[in-house]
Amino acid sequence: MRFAIFSDIHANLEALEAVLADARQRKCTHFVCLGDVVGYNANPHECLERVRELDCPTVKGNHDEQASVSRFPTDFNQLAERAIKWTRDKLTEKDKQWLRDLPFQKQVRDFTIVHATLDTPEQWGYVFNNLDAAASFTYQHTTICFFGHTHVPMVFIRDEGVRRELIDHVRIEPAKKYFINVGSVGQPRDGNWRAAYCVYDVENNLVQQIRVKYDLATAQKKVIEAGLPRPLAERLAMGR
Repeated sequence: MRFAIFSDIHANLEALEAVLADARQRKCTHFVCLGDVVGYNANPHECLERVRELDCPTVKGNHDEQASVSRFPTDFNQLAERAIKWTRDKLTEKDKQWLRDLPFQKQVRDFTIVHATLDTPEQWGYVFNNLDAAASFTYQHTTICFFGHTHVPMVFIRDEGVRRELIDHVRIEPAKKYFINVGSVGQPRDGNWRAAYCVYDVENNLVQQIRVKYDLATAQKKVIEAGLPRPLAERLAMGR
């Protein structure tokens, strides 16, 4: 059993399709989405449709929440706010209802998934350091929890204490706990423009970070032609 676990698609259809194709080539048998299907980029409806067609476990992200309601966006910068307002006009009512119905967290087989944190998942806190991770470990009842939100792949490991490591591949040991950020499909922020996701090989107790090239130029062109802020297109090439 091999899970392709991905997050923060952010309406980047080219990146999503590249990730799904790569996962199938790697013989992934199951898919899991950690939220923020929409926001920032130019294909929110199409990306939502792809995820919905997978019929896979999916949790809600903060952009998913804001895109599915009519109230003024909160805690968003100007670029994100403009993109959310644009996104709302591109989604159908069925799309918005699907987003509203997503849970904040979920257990899948023997691991947990959440977009942000386990201690207060609906408040959209960020986990960048050991102290942030420690709060979520308190509420983690499985060996592994996968999360997103920061767009930066990394793993926090709890044994005698909590430590952070940059993720390449992680061998899972039952006596420890792992809080693993899978990075972002559609808007990486670790200086690497390629789409990010993880493969969890259950039989071999191995989690591997994967990076995939995609049609960056087309994704950027779509953002600009949609009338979205140009910096949203430019940042894709920088991985920031």
